[in-house]
This record gives sequence, structure tokens and C-alpha cells, in this order.
Amino acid sequence: MAKAKVRRAGKTTIGIVGCGNISGTYFTNIREMFNILEITACADIIPERAKAKSKEFPGVRALSTNEIYADKNIDVILNLTPPLAHAEVSMRAVKSGKSVYSEKPLAVDRADAADFVKLADSKKLHVGCAPDTFLGAGLQTCRKLINDGWIGKPVAATAFMTGHGPESWHPDPEFFYKKGAGPLFDMGPYYLTTLISLLGPVKRVTGSAQISFAERLITSQPHYGTKVKVEVPTHVAGVLDFASGAVATLVMSFDVWGANLPRIEIYGSEGSLSVPDPNTFGGPVRVMRAGGQWAEVPLPFSYPANSRGLGLADMATAMRSGREHRASGRLAFHVLDLMHSIVEASDSGRHVNVKSTCAQPSAFPLGLGAGVLDD
Repeated sequence: MAKAKVRRAGKTTIGIVGCGNISGTYFTNIREMFNILEITACADIIPERAKAKSKEFPGVRALSTNEIYADKNIDVILNLTPPLAHAEVSMRAVKSGKSVYSEKPLAVDRADAADFVKLADSKKLHVGCAPDTFLGAGLQTCRKLINDGWIGKPVAATAFMTGHGPESWHPDPEFFYKKGAGPLFDMGPYYLTTLISLLGPVKRVTGSAQISFAERLITSQPHYGTKVKVEVPTHVAGVLDFASGAVATLVMSFDVWGANLPRIEIYGSEGSLSVPDPNTFGGPVRVMRAGGQWAEVPLPFSYPANSRGLGLADMATAMRSGREHRASGRLAFHVLDLMHSIVEASDSGRHVNVKSTCAQPSAFPLGLGAGVLDD
């Protein structure tokens, strides 16, 4: 991997492409939490959305998509478009000479993701990707407990995301049942990124996946009564063999009305670790040593509340120091590769050796204050 360009002076300027629901969190968090970042412009395929954000956040210019890529004063494109557009937007950003940070997944297809990551590498640009929840106080506490040997050597893990789909509450849930979504591609990145951050990369997977119901009935407004054709698996069960030797069981489902399951647990030679919801930044974190009882562990790290944008701030910090950033494109590509590999294992009825890999993201050191991402 080529050494990325180092940016040293001033704030890192951000242009947001995609001004939908999730963008409000990024606009607010970047302004209130991350002094290293400055949003200077936004764009959307529906221009009225960008104009609305420009009015809501003074100082942010509403531009056309062509204008935002051409703006030489923007350092990073923050890609908040729907999943099917991720690859196109990120490729345009890289071709225009800008680093890019994307919402998850990195892309829908592996080949598309590989293309723009390779181009960014050749141009010495940075690629980052959500989720960045693994940088929050809860999951960083889990990482430290493992690193410090509280549960001994990790030998196994379980990860469960079970529910009955978003059609009862989401205002526009149809895309959850189309290519690039489903429980695995929508929620899987949170769980897989967390497992990789705690246990390292995966070398082999197998799995079973099915479409349990051919149609889903929307019971939320404004599309109440609409039937949606399901195009992606809605119940996925996978087994992951980590390079470290640990074995994990993964279940991602939109077909479960109720369950009494943990989110994630790590099982070690000397104890067990209960990991918080990987779609959050806080706790609770609980540990049980061999022969003991479950006990909740205080969170000694910053960012226990919703801190989306933390991965982008870490990338901007890395752009100044030259170090590797944590929520990297290589990590996100490994997650994307794993998700495809699990489905391919189901289709073929065999184990799949995973071709990609990544470095385990470096842990935050203790003692960093809020807004400080290097010691």
C-alpha cells in the first residue's frame, strides 16, 4: 500500500454528498465534537435537500454534485448516499483528487470497492468507512480487557442481530430488501467490524442464508399496506474462522419476532466478555473470570455517546501524522468480502477461504481526552 499524502495545516475540509436522514447526525457531531473537521459544502441528487441543510447549518454551501467534486478547497468527500451509490460517489471523489469517507458498506460489489481503493492508493489518498462505533468507549474498553488478558486467549465468539425487519417502523423500508441490504449487509458491518477489531482478520467462512418470506408487508407510514418483493436473504447464519484461531458464530436475521440472545460475547481460556450493542458507542461492558460472577466494567475511554464521525476525525488526524487510520478502507473491504463470502458459502455448500485481509485496527491508548486522537 502506497504511503498516503500527509496534510498538516488547518482544518480538514469536508464536502458531504447525500443529505438524507443520517446526514443530520454527521452535520451536528462534526460541528460540536471534532475541531479538526469543517464541513464547507454539501450536495444531493435532490438539490432541495442540500439547500435545506445549508440553511440549517450556516456557512455550509449547497452545491451541485459536479461542483462539489470540482471544488479544490475540499479535502474529503463524506459519502452518505444509499448503498447502491457508494461505489460511484467514492470513485468520483478519488478521481477528483479527494480522499473519501463513506457510510457502510464500502460498496455493494467487491470489484467496485477494489477499483476505487486501488485508485486511491495509487493517488496516495485516504479511504475510510463506517462503522466507527468500535472506536467508542464501550468497544475500546472491550479491546483493552482482551489485550490485558482478562479473559485469557480468545477461543470463540457469538454475535446475534435478530429482529423482524424495519417495515413496521421505517418510513421507506423497501430498500432493506433489495441488493446491498438485508440484515447481513445492513447490520452485518457493525458486528463484523467489532469482531475484527477485537479478534483480528478472518481467514475462512461458511454459512447458510435464506429468503424466509417472498414478500414483506409495510405497516409504517406513509407506505402502509404496500407489499415489498424480497430479493436478498433475510436470515443468515455464518461461521467465521479467525487467523488468530478463534471461531465465531454469526446470526443476522429479519425473521425473528423475539429472542433472548446476547449481542456479542467473546469466550476466552480464562473467562468471558459481554460486548455492548455494536451499533452504539457506550456500554454496558461485563466480564466474568473463571469461577467468578458477571461484573460490569467502568468505561475509561472517551466517546460513550453517539459519536458518528469519530472515524472521519481519526482519518483526518492520520492525514496529518502519516499513520494508518483505524476505520480504514482495507478494514471495510475485508468486511465486505466476508459478507459476500458467507452468502457464497451458502450457495455452494462449502467453506470459502477469504482472499482479503486487514490489520487489526490499533487500540486507543488510555488517557486521550475528547477530541484528541493521537497520544
